[in-house]
Amino acid sequence: MSAESAINRLLEIHPKGFDLSLGRITALLAKLGNPHLSIPPAFHIAGTNGKGSTAAFLRAIVEAAGKSVHVHTSPHLVNWTERYRLGAPGGGRLVSDAVLERTVDRVAAANGGKPITVFEIMSAVGFVLFSEHPADYSILEVGLGGRFDATNVIDKPAVSIITPVDLDHMMHLGDTVEKIAFEKAGIIKPGIPVVVAEQQDAALDVIRARADELNAPVIVARQDFDWYEQAGRLVYQDEYGLLDLPLPRLKGTHQLANAATAIAAARVVLPGLENGVFEQAMQSVQWPGRFERLPEGHLAEALAAKISRIAMPEIWIDGGHNPQAATMLVSELGKLQARDGRKCCLLTGMLTTKEPAEFLAGFEGLAEFVVTVPVPDSEAGFAPEELARIASGCGLPAQSASSIGEGLRICMERMQDQPVRILICGSLYLIGEVLRQNGTPPR
Repeated sequence: MSAESAINRLLEIHPKGFDLSLGRITALLAKLGNPHLSIPPAFHIAGTNGKGSTAAFLRAIVEAAGKSVHVHTSPHLVNWTERYRLGAPGGGRLVSDAVLERTVDRVAAANGGKPITVFEIMSAVGFVLFSEHPADYSILEVGLGGRFDATNVIDKPAVSIITPVDLDHMMHLGDTVEKIAFEKAGIIKPGIPVVVAEQQDAALDVIRARADELNAPVIVARQDFDWYEQAGRLVYQDEYGLLDLPLPRLKGTHQLANAATAIAAARVVLPGLENGVFEQAMQSVQWPGRFERLPEGHLAEALAAKISRIAMPEIWIDGGHNPQAATMLVSELGKLQARDGRKCCLLTGMLTTKEPAEFLAGFEGLAEFVVTVPVPDSEAGFAPEELARIASGCGLPAQSASSIGEGLRICMERMQDQPVRILICGSLYLIGEVLRQNGTPPR
């Protein structure tokens, strides 16, 4: 028995995916004693891109301030326990498998087999865990949208946060940025401050209008707080003053924006934090699977055994899957290429709920070759052959492979003796499988 076994039993009974409404989870939470009403003060985060990274920065800031904080994020990469980090003095820890299994069984028993989605059950699990373990604060990441997301049952968060909004999950949220922004803005609560990351004008107009309706104070990026990189440092400024900080451990220019959003939110909820808190947070922040070098592990060892080249490739991983993510990845890979001249090869797998052509088109002119693979354990993944055809239609030479290991080998063969940088991207589910096969799951 394990938490995964308990959750798999639920997946066999209840529909997969999302069914956006709040009635089912509200009824379930009532049977559990409404644990969502007694969790520690919450940072509630919605948005299309950067939610998880912003949550990671917030966790680092709160812990650097000497406070404890629970964190609920999704999806996980390797293990379900990654979704729940329980706050503790000196730093949080992932929930144990045994505690998660018992809590899942309790929540499922309370539901009594009534129609519900597994995400709703797992959100209720988070509320039970956070209400029964003491901490100073909570961080809650929206799963999908905002207005009808299962996390949106909390009515008085400490602050609402909306990260950049872009086209994604259009079958659920709408086919325009305005419609999607309206769903994200559904987490705004009457009178509760909302921190808004840098947005397209159309999205910002919708978010502002909703905040005005609810008399919610709005703190807007590039207007109420700003940031820039200078001399290898992150400079942040707002009405409270200026912070001169080390660059974050998380790679990429986009992470400066996520850091700034987190700093702005932290200064709303914990005013008066000293500069040293933010300095420590920038150096301690962690968020696996987001534009990082693949740690040493089984995949690189297996690849080395199959190829005769002296120079091993650099392997990077990122779960990005939409046009905004592609723009970021191309920018960061371009900087690396300008520095060392390594050619780039993509290894990608994507879900059919995404728009692969819009994502892959951004890599034309940078990626020398694309290898497509299946997304493991997903019935909603593009067949590698179809994804390869889509990549070819975007002007990218492409070939399909049946596995991650075969895909890495094909990348090396196609690039021959050139120094190569392989980016594995397109789905967090794919990145999770990479980390599992590599023997380096998040901790």
